[in-house]
Amino acid sequence: MRNTLYAAALALTAIPSVLFATLPAAPEYAPLDRPLTIEQVPGKDIFYSIGNPGVPSKVNEGNTSNAGYVITNDGVVVFDALGTPSLGWELLKDIRKQTNKDIRYMVVSHYHADHIYGLQAFKDHTSATIIAQDRSSDYNENKETADERAGARLSQRQEALYPWVNKKTRVISPDITFDDKMTISLGGKRFSLIYAGPAHSGSDIMMMVEPDGVLFAGDIVQNSRIPFMNSDDVSTTQWLKALNEVLSLDPQFIIPGHGKPSAQAKEAIAFTRDYIQYVRDTMNNAVTNWIDFDTAYDAADWSKYRKFPAFDNNNRGNAYRIFLELEASQFKK
Repeated sequence: MRNTLYAAALALTAIPSVLFATLPAAPEYAPLDRPLTIEQVPGKDIFYSIGNPGVPSKVNEGNTSNAGYVITNDGVVVFDALGTPSLGWELLKDIRKQTNKDIRYMVVSHYHADHIYGLQAFKDHTSATIIAQDRSSDYNENKETADERAGARLSQRQEALYPWVNKKTRVISPDITFDDKMTISLGGKRFSLIYAGPAHSGSDIMMMVEPDGVLFAGDIVQNSRIPFMNSDDVSTTQWLKALNEVLSLDPQFIIPGHGKPSAQAKEAIAFTRDYIQYVRDTMNNAVTNWIDFDTAYDAADWSKYRKFPAFDNNNRGNAYRIFLELEASQFKK
C-alpha cells in the first residue's frame, strides 16, 4: 500500500495548494473538431461531460468516457480526466468558465486509457493532487497482470487517435493512493471514495458526493452501453457485489463511466447488473451442459442487448471470457 498514512491525513483536512495560473492561449494539445457536451446536475454545482458511448476512434476523437467536477466553497474536485490530453484540456477550460476556484483534487476511477490521458493537461496546468486506488500502480509497474499495459495501449492510441494522442502524450501517475476507503472534506461537502474492485479493472473506485447524493460510479456502471469484460483482471462476481453496494448507497443522481447519467439511479445500475447476470447465466448453462462456446453463443438470444453501443466490439469477447471463467470453476470444485 502506497502513501496510506498521507491518504488518511488527507481525509481529515484539505491541503492548501498553489492558486491556479492563467491558462495559456495556445497549449500543446491538438485542437478538437467537436466540443465537449457538458451538463449540470439539476440544482447542484456539479457538472459532467458526456462521451460518445462507442469505442475510441478518430470519428469520436477518443471522447468515449464520462467525467465531471464538483465546485465547493474551497475549491474544485474533478472525477476522471477523459481519454486524450486535448479532451482533458477542454474539460479544464470548462471548469474555468464556471469558477476561478483552485482545482484541489483529481480523483481517478481506474487506470484505463480512456479515463486517464487527460490527466496530462491537469498535471501541466494545475496543482491538483491526483488520487487513485493502490492497484493503479499495476498499470505501469506490474507486467504479470492481464489488464491493459500502459506502453502497449499508448502505442495503439498514438496510431488510432492521432493527433490527439501523440509522441508527447504521457501517462500521469497518481500523487497518493488508498486501499479500501478514503474521505475528503472540502467546502462543506464530503467526498467518499470507495474501492469497488477488482471488477471492471483492478483499481475501480466510486465517489459519493454528500449532501448532494450524487454518485460518480466510474465503469462499475455503464448505462445503456455494453461494458468491456474481456480481461483476466475482470471479476464479474465482484462486479455484481459492487453494484449491490452502489444500490445500498441510494444515490439520487448517478454519473456512470460510460453511457447516460440519470436521476433514475436504480434503473441505470440495473442495466449493467442485468447484462452481466444474463451473460453469466447463459454461459453457465453452456458449461453445465457441456456445450461448446461457439454453439452456445450462436444459440443465445442477444436481441435485448444487440442495439446498444459497443455490442459488436464487446459482447462476444465478454461471453467468451465468462465462459472460460465458469469452465475453470468446474475443475476447482
